Amino acid sequence: MTAIDGNDIDEETIAFAHRLADAAGEAIRPWFRVRIAVTDKRPVVRGTTVFDPVTEADKGAESAIRAIIKRERPGDGILGEEFGEEEGTSGLRWVLDPVDGTRAFITGRHEWGSLIALEKDARPVLGILDQPILRERFVGANGRAFFEAEGMRSPLRTRDCPALAQANLCATHPDAYFAPGERAQFARLARAVRMTRFGGDCYLFAALALGFVDLIVESTFNRWDVAALIPIVEGAGGLITNWQGGDCSAGGQILAAGDTRVHAQAMEMLSGEHMQK
Repeated sequence: MTAIDGNDIDEETIAFAHRLADAAGEAIRPWFRVRIAVTDKRPVVRGTTVFDPVTEADKGAESAIRAIIKRERPGDGILGEEFGEEEGTSGLRWVLDPVDGTRAFITGRHEWGSLIALEKDARPVLGILDQPILRERFVGANGRAFFEAEGMRSPLRTRDCPALAQANLCATHPDAYFAPGERAQFARLARAVRMTRFGGDCYLFAALALGFVDLIVESTFNRWDVAALIPIVEGAGGLITNWQGGDCSAGGQILAAGDTRVHAQAMEMLSGEHMQK
């Protein structure tokens, strides 16, 4: 296996990540729009009980991915939403969210995806967002990002958006995932943009990389929710941070933008700094 640094992911490793996404898709597709059993994991998020569904699609896809990694790259670590962490010895770790957007999945909607990331020294260096029903794949590595569909590959590029008044803002569900103070901050930002649209989970970040969304604001993310998205957004020319502009690779609050100018304005609005000027 070729040595990996943050700017030189070898083609062998990228091809291996594609195989993981293929395996996840094969495990998931038979369950989509099938009335399967749904288990509620019921965590408590900031004092509020949130429905957190999991299905055989989630578990089967993660099991399939883990089996391949253990067989072919046994030194790599694994962190997955469904089955936790297994430490490795190579300094590399795969971070897995087999069905990001299970609520969309169980309601028969396509706004979900399989997230597969590779981390080196806790920093995501490779990310795949795969939508196996639409057969769309978004890949970020080596400072670039591309989109694959119907046998075609094209580069991803965010669009210019110099001001909040021109921005399309998305979030999965601010009432469900934001704490009361965060909801107030989000509402302040939402009043300043051109349009808001809710729902979408990881697929929102694909839309941003494609150049159709300008801002995404989320909270209560886990590492597996964001790791794969960082190389995709950054490779497409966007910026993804926490609400304060810092590293978001561990999860928590997420602010993604296609244009650095509107990212800076959104940070000011979320913090309330614009009110002090």
